[in-house]
Formats: sequence, structure tokens, C-alpha cells
Amino acid sequence: MKTIHITHPHSFNHTDLPPTVLALGYFDGVHLGHQKVVETAKKEAKTQGIACAVMTFDPHPSVVLKKDVTHVEYITPLHHKEELFEEMDIDFLYIVNFSSEFASLSPQQFVDQYIFGLNVKHVVAGFDFTFGRYGKGKMEALPELANGRFTQTTVEKLTFKNEKVSSTVIRDLIQKGDVDQLPNVLGRFYTVKGTVVDGEKRGRTIGFPTANVKASEDYIIPKMGVYAVRLKVGSIWHNGVCNLGVKPTFHENETVPSIEVHLFDFNEDIYNKEVIVEWHTRIRSERKFPSIDELIKQIGQDKEQAKQYFEKIDEHTCFLS
Repeated sequence: MKTIHITHPHSFNHTDLPPTVLALGYFDGVHLGHQKVVETAKKEAKTQGIACAVMTFDPHPSVVLKKDVTHVEYITPLHHKEELFEEMDIDFLYIVNFSSEFASLSPQQFVDQYIFGLNVKHVVAGFDFTFGRYGKGKMEALPELANGRFTQTTVEKLTFKNEKVSSTVIRDLIQKGDVDQLPNVLGRFYTVKGTVVDGEKRGRTIGFPTANVKASEDYIIPKMGVYAVRLKVGSIWHNGVCNLGVKPTFHENETVPSIEVHLFDFNEDIYNKEVIVEWHTRIRSERKFPSIDELIKQIGQDKEQAKQYFEKIDEHTCFLS
């Protein structure tokens, strides 16, 4: 996959880029609805015998368009999104810098410069994709704006439990801690990339050494609590239990939560290593314990519950295979 960063106004001529079928969207999460758009574009590209491209935008439009928004957390920060598109065998990824100047383009200008101007022969987008100033450009208006220069496909909404699969729904599930529901809408478990950093090293003194993971980018972090997780170190996944929170048994006024993962049957030095936390299911809320002994007892129970969860997952996987 070739990634091309585009800043407005771009200087590409119509023939500078190869003809493509273009999947359009912001694609935060690259969820099942997004995947349907991209797979539709890939199928059309194969039919036409040309390359398949995806266009996304950075930063999030709300950072530019809303005065009260200065920081956005993502389901899939840009680098993670790039990796997911590469896994989907996309030929070209266009990352358009979302600026106020770009946002002020009329729908016709967007079509002329960012669809026809990039040598796009066919456009695929979701039914609710909008473009141009104030989002006034709608998919149903695209044939008229195209004026015969390219064709288009509108992908209808994908639903789960009678609700549209969307980044908003996924953000809500993450923030509620309902991570076990995410594979139904993401098509995979939710993951957060990070680096193992020095922590308080208290876990090892009570028999539960932990990897303190600092998220590498602006991910949405799940609701505080204890979770069954997997941690990818190098190319290997390890099962574990994670405390995501402020450790109230030890801290009175801590407000910034930390991600601390205890891995089962693991005794390697992984400080400063890049890892991936895969969130499987929430076991309980974080709470303050009256004594260290009671905390240790509860952690033991949490660990056992997480182990039982993964045993069931493994049994299910073996059954399916």
C-alpha cells in the first residue's frame, strides 16, 4: 500500500495518479460498516481492473470546525488506521489534511479537486457520508456533481441490535466498559497500542507483577475497572488480567488512570517494549480495599476469573476449528 499525504490546495493534475476506485470516509475504528464500504470498493476495482484507494482525513473534523474541541481521542489513531487498511490490501491511502480552508470547499469543488482531480473512476461511500462546506454534499447529489466523469455506489447502513453500526456506538461501548460487545461491531476485539514504562513496582511486592502500559497515541480508554485482556509482546499474545484505574487502595487523590497488566505464567523483562493491549471483558469496577490482604485476595479471584474466561474462549476456538 502506498500512502499519500495531501494538503489543500493540492497540486495533482488529473493524470498524475493512476485511475482508482475510491472508498471515502473518516473511518475511525475501521468497523464492520467501514469494512463493507472498503470491500465494496475492492470488488468494484477488481471488476474494472484498476487500483483501489481509500481517502481519510486528519485531524478529526471536530478539532477544526468546533471552537470548544481541542483534543479528540480515537478508536483507531491514524497510524493504527493505516495498518488496518494495509491488512485489507488497499493499493493507495490518501490522507487529506483537514483544515479550515479544505472544509470551506463547496461540494462541487470537493468533487472537482478531490475525486475527479485525483483520477477517480468510481466512488464508494456510506449512505450518510457528507462532503463540502457544512456537509451540504450528499451521496444522492453525487451523480449530478460528477457530470458523467465517474460513477458511484452508496453502501446502505449496517445494523446491530436494530442500531446503526457507527463510531459513535463503538465509542459509547468503550466508555461504558462493554468491551465484550465490540467484536459484534468492530469485527475484532478493541486494542490499544502502547509502551511498557516504569511504574511503582508495587505489584511484584504483593505477588502480582504488572506491566505498566502507557498508550502511545490518543486512544479512547475503556471505563475504569478490572478486565480480562491479552497483551501482545513481539509476535506472541499472552493472557492476563488488567487493572485500569487510579489504585484507590494506595492513592487518595490520583486522577489519571494507569493500565497495569498482570500476565499469567510470564517472567520476562519487557520494559520499554512496544505492546498491544486487547480488551476482552470487564470483570468488575475498581474499588478501595480496607487492607492489602483483602486486595491481594481479590486480585487472586480476578486472576482466576480471567483464566476461566480464556479457557472457555480456547475451548470454543478448538471446537470451531
